[in-house]
Amino acid sequence: MTDRTLLRAGHIISMDPGIGDLPKGDILIEDGRIAAVRPEIDADAEVLDMTGRIVIPGFVDTHRHTWEASIRNVAPDATLDDYFVDILDTFAPLYTPEDVYAANLAGSLECLNAGITTLVDWSHINNTPAHPDAAIQALTETGIRAQYAYGSANTSLADYWFDSKIAVPGDDVRRIRNTYFASDDSLLTMALATRGPGFCTNDVVTAEWALARDLGIPITVHVAMGRLAGRFGMVKQLHDLGLLGADTTYVHCCYFSEEEWQLVADSGGTVSIAPQVEVQMGHGWPPVMKAIEFGLRPSLSIDVVTTVPGDMFTQIRAAFGAERARVNADCWKANLPVPDTMLTARQMLEIATRNGAHVAGVEDRTGSLTPGKRADIVAIDATALNVAPVHDAAAAVTLSADVSNVDTVLVDGVVRKRDGRLLADVDRARRLVQESRDRLLAAKEAKSAA
Repeated sequence: MTDRTLLRAGHIISMDPGIGDLPKGDILIEDGRIAAVRPEIDADAEVLDMTGRIVIPGFVDTHRHTWEASIRNVAPDATLDDYFVDILDTFAPLYTPEDVYAANLAGSLECLNAGITTLVDWSHINNTPAHPDAAIQALTETGIRAQYAYGSANTSLADYWFDSKIAVPGDDVRRIRNTYFASDDSLLTMALATRGPGFCTNDVVTAEWALARDLGIPITVHVAMGRLAGRFGMVKQLHDLGLLGADTTYVHCCYFSEEEWQLVADSGGTVSIAPQVEVQMGHGWPPVMKAIEFGLRPSLSIDVVTTVPGDMFTQIRAAFGAERARVNADCWKANLPVPDTMLTARQMLEIATRNGAHVAGVEDRTGSLTPGKRADIVAIDATALNVAPVHDAAAAVTLSADVSNVDTVLVDGVVRKRDGRLLADVDRARRLVQESRDRLLAAKEAKSAA
């Protein structure tokens, strides 16, 4: 028997050029798939009234260290250099699998609550084989669409981040692939989170890229962020090693040379930008417009909740404000008019949805409200005082709305939030992540006293 849900009478921003916007439209969902998007649909289905709601595709976060939810805001004033010491060399070695489970459970529910329906979980906390199992278990339980990116352990900054000679354990990566990700079409998929040249020896870099390609999984790597990594010329090194490819996502990209931008574009690589982190922690200017200039489709990501908020609205505004400020200042200084390529509010919504799905490798199933795609849908309450009255629906989402306005969230056709409330055991998730916080702080104090 077909399971049908009808979203009725919402202001639909489909992000599908063929459908466009419907100021009052319906969306029919059948067995988790979008069956139709039209002004009016008559169907025997469960009806969700979208009156007064702006209906959009779910946001896509293309790079988040979800395991850090237990230590939210422990480094509010940190620079990138501080982060390596305060987080990766202090807290990360103390994490148990139970801490990873608690953080991923709370962190992925946080995503759903904020309208993020797809997450790339950049999980560089695999200190034991039980750590990735715990992370994946939590992602599975929340029902989020996620790409689990298997990363290195983090038990020593010196061992794992300074010309590291330690590759990710190939046997365990294969175990995780075979155990949880036999299909690439499921709600959860897999990637390899690599540290890359400059952080690792060339032998390690080559081995990790070969492992990912042997397993047929995409690669995600931080590049050109901050003064140190900006000097590595990481993409150029990858090019010299013959490793560039369309299967690789480059995170941050703040200090690319012109040559490196072209190399990424020519190789078909993708780009993830974490604007709030980048401007706040000193990674560099968020290069959204630069990516577009080279024909790339940049996406947005949260990165670390140790230092920044975990919602996409913040990232949209950080990117929009930083890029326009930079271009305006340059044009003022040169006494030139601003270019036609200035970012627009509408463009930011595309970057946070369709582009994100493209970068996460799931544009065939999400990112737009297109018949045939899976039903990853978010409804924003447009009657709220911080959103109403609506003149431009896309701008209302990107420049006015916040997490409190996320009324309804569906992932794969399943309602995960309704009437502003998560349909999950939030109390349990909160309790577990608070217990994890307390355990980690106690372990940190004990380590300092020893």
